[in-house]
Amino acid sequence: MLTPDLNLLITLDAVLAEGSVARAATRLSLSPSAMSRALARLRETTGDPLLVRAGRGLVPTPRALELRVQVAQLVQDAQALLRPAEKLNLSQLHHTFTLRTSDGFVENFGPSLIARISVEAPGVRLCFMPKLNKDSNLLRDGSVDLETGVIGDATSPEVRTRALFRDRFIGVVRSGHPLSQLEMTPEMYASGKHVLVSRRAQSKGPMAEVLKPYGLERDVVTTVGGFSAALALARASDLIATVPERHTGNLRAGMVSFALPFPTDGITVSMLWHPRMDADPAHRWLRTCVFEVCAGQDAVAD
Repeated sequence: MLTPDLNLLITLDAVLAEGSVARAATRLSLSPSAMSRALARLRETTGDPLLVRAGRGLVPTPRALELRVQVAQLVQDAQALLRPAEKLNLSQLHHTFTLRTSDGFVENFGPSLIARISVEAPGVRLCFMPKLNKDSNLLRDGSVDLETGVIGDATSPEVRTRALFRDRFIGVVRSGHPLSQLEMTPEMYASGKHVLVSRRAQSKGPMAEVLKPYGLERDVVTTVGGFSAALALARASDLIATVPERHTGNLRAGMVSFALPFPTDGITVSMLWHPRMDADPAHRWLRTCVFEVCAGQDAVAD
């Protein structure tokens, strides 16, 4: 079956609206002969004469009268779809965005993000869900609108990304911890008991490799899945937690933080989204909000 020429819908709309080949030609900026050929194609396609001679004029057939309203609506809908998107009216925007965030993001950046969105778009709601892996399928299928985290090998190359901020790992202990008043050294750091953040039970974490040149190894007494849990344990015990500094700012309130006594690689926290959302006005606004909230704390420029 041949695909019909959808351009004929515009011609049919003009013919039915004007009831005259000449006026329809003028409306579409066509010559009378071109319009006559187009009408012939319409008659062939629809299997109906559409307009028939009645005295000196033309009158629509029952089939033409049946099609007139439907065709006019189809053409109007198509024209509306092909217009540029209207300017986003934040005061009238009602939408729930789902954000999949790495551990600590909500606690550290959530309050400022929610406050800004409540002022700019009171009808917008945010749904935060934990990021348990780096798989991009939830972005691809639309279950998640935006993600934050460190880009890894499992991140799909099709997703769009923008750096939010640079971070570095630091050590954290409870207030009054025996090590809190001492000048930290690699040996002192390694001698304490540690809580490790890892999703893999057998992992020793990145600090294990950093300590190897010193001939040192940490005593990891427990492993948890996120920075929040690690800091909660460190706050209530003598365990040492090693966490990203900026990502955990609010979570470390009242605790003692110290720079690691050896060089470590920094990390870049980014936001990620599917390319189909690139031009969506509401999604672009959300990305701007997230970026600028993080930029309030020295985010990385694009």
